[in-house]
Amino acid sequence: MTRRLTLFATGLLVLFALLVAQAINVQWVRAPGLSSSPLNPRLSTVLSQFPRGEIVAADGTILARSVASNNAAYPYVRQYPLGNLVSGVVGFAGPSYGTWALEYQYNTYLEPHAQPPQSLAQVLAPTSAADTLTLTLEPALQRIASVAMAGQVGAAVTLDPRTGAVLGMYSNPNYDPTPFTSSDLSVAQAAWKAATTADKFGFEPLGNMATQQTFPPGSTFKVITTAAAVVHKPALLKKFYKREAFTPLPDTNKLLYNDGGTVCGGTVAMMLPPSCDPGYGLLGLDVGAQNLSETAYSFGYNSTPPLDLPGGEVNQSYFPPAASFARSLPTLAYSAIGQDNVRATALQQALLAAAIANGGVAMTPHLMASITSPTGTLITKYQTSVWKTPLTKSQAATIVPLMVNVVRFGTAAGIFPWGDNVAAKTGTAQAFLGTTKYTDDWMIAFAPATNPTVAVAVAMPFQSDFHFGATTAGPIVKCLIEGALAIQHGQPATGTSSTCPR
Repeated sequence: MTRRLTLFATGLLVLFALLVAQAINVQWVRAPGLSSSPLNPRLSTVLSQFPRGEIVAADGTILARSVASNNAAYPYVRQYPLGNLVSGVVGFAGPSYGTWALEYQYNTYLEPHAQPPQSLAQVLAPTSAADTLTLTLEPALQRIASVAMAGQVGAAVTLDPRTGAVLGMYSNPNYDPTPFTSSDLSVAQAAWKAATTADKFGFEPLGNMATQQTFPPGSTFKVITTAAAVVHKPALLKKFYKREAFTPLPDTNKLLYNDGGTVCGGTVAMMLPPSCDPGYGLLGLDVGAQNLSETAYSFGYNSTPPLDLPGGEVNQSYFPPAASFARSLPTLAYSAIGQDNVRATALQQALLAAAIANGGVAMTPHLMASITSPTGTLITKYQTSVWKTPLTKSQAATIVPLMVNVVRFGTAAGIFPWGDNVAAKTGTAQAFLGTTKYTDDWMIAFAPATNPTVAVAVAMPFQSDFHFGATTAGPIVKCLIEGALAIQHGQPATGTSSTCPR
């Protein structure tokens, strides 16, 4: 009898322990995922039964709001006045597929929740309401990017280098968030299928190309190669590299040709403006794998930028580890000019430009400016913080005039009005899609060069072979810089160039 009681008690204890473990698993470990899961009936009920908080742009434009519907079962529906212009950042909230992007990231503020009592009546009968999320995003810059891209695949990121505020983040392809708000499941399912079907390049509209997709950065990476020399081997800045149209590389019979077969060479100051491939390949070999890798990492490569979007919506850029070059020195030369296995997002390259602009300090990028209660009380305001410090102020100052000369007489000559005082770097990476040769066209830039307040990166992948970073990405960068500077001076974001969207 005693043995049976012991076994029975032991069994009860085991069952109780399993019950406690499962309770902990559900209530703590899995709670965040279950709470936000589109299969959670509470979530779908909240998304349709009660009004969510507004999402507002920096200029006061409403980006998302809840309005009354004629459906008694779903009395509220989400509206997105700017549609696909901001969908990659704002996301959606609907009864069938839950929340996405910022609607997910700040859901605890945007869904109705208990408000602090303001009176005795509210103490006895607590009220529930949603907060308002105000962003750093400028709709005018979204429109500029959209019109300038003209439906082409691409991504553009505009930052305030002083604070890390994301002023613009536009990607194409994108999607219309409105069908996701429908109470008709078939409508939402059709929208999901369309938004998750890849185009001929493999991109799904539901993704955010600016933060998720990586491409070879081409010669924009030469800014990092220059920084590696500045930090680790400053004597290389004065080294004169032979003027030639191509250069042999160690351990191979292959030659590294300059783009177009033109002759180039000289010191770093002479090579960066015309974007000399042979010279920079040799510079990368002289800098060394360890120093080049460390410098790339110091700018944020192989790290996930801490942007306030849900996990999985912001990806790392990639630079190979130093050990991978031990038996492949030619690869190091190509990596130094942003090709081979090097890959970057538009966000990462915007942060690169911003770090140079901000005296060697990359500020943490952010979309949230503030959150306020239904009564207008400030709940939280974004506090600026440093993400990476790859350079000292004097080291960054060494690179700025080199990038200014890219605009004055280098590969970006003739793109920007002289008065804009822009520093930039172009990039044109050659690649293949199947047997078809194409280019990934880039430009990074900041302005005004003497006191930068805006930094931009534009990536235009899968361009025809005769396209270049200067000709494809350059005009878009120009319009975004002019638009951002106009906004900062309290003027309409039309820019001064007749070629920019108005």
